[in-house]
Amino acid sequence: QLQLAESGGGLVQPGRSLNLSCVGSGSGFYYSTIGWIRQAPGREPEGVACISPNGLSTDYTDSVKGRFTVSRNNAENMAYLQMIDLKSEDTAVYYCAADQVPMRWVGRQYGRPCPASVFGLWGRGTQATVSS
Repeated sequence: QLQLAESGGGLVQPGRSLNLSCVGSGSGFYYSTIGWIRQAPGREPEGVACISPNGLSTDYTDSVKGRFTVSRNNAENMAYLQMIDLKSEDTAVYYCAADQVPMRWVGRQYGRPCPASVFGLWGRGTQATVSS
């Protein structure tokens, strides 16, 4: 059974950077699409970025394109979300999540990138707060 754990959140000023990490333990990381989902207080979960099992396909929500980069290292069961030029609206709990259907790449569903409903396995989340 795969388990996911995020790290790297914190408090930063607008315009600064954060690098989030996700480590997978157990089996199945290498054949799972990995998504980064965030949830701000009072809002629905939002798919931020996702990466296919082989790392060759990625997708992002429009508000983070050019600022966030998703990557993975299957040899180490790791996924990453590099976030630069952070804005106050990026403040949220960030979850690393895995699609439990092996080798599936959804990317977008009904025009929405990395929909949270695709991901059946989530980590506990890490808080990222952007504030001056």
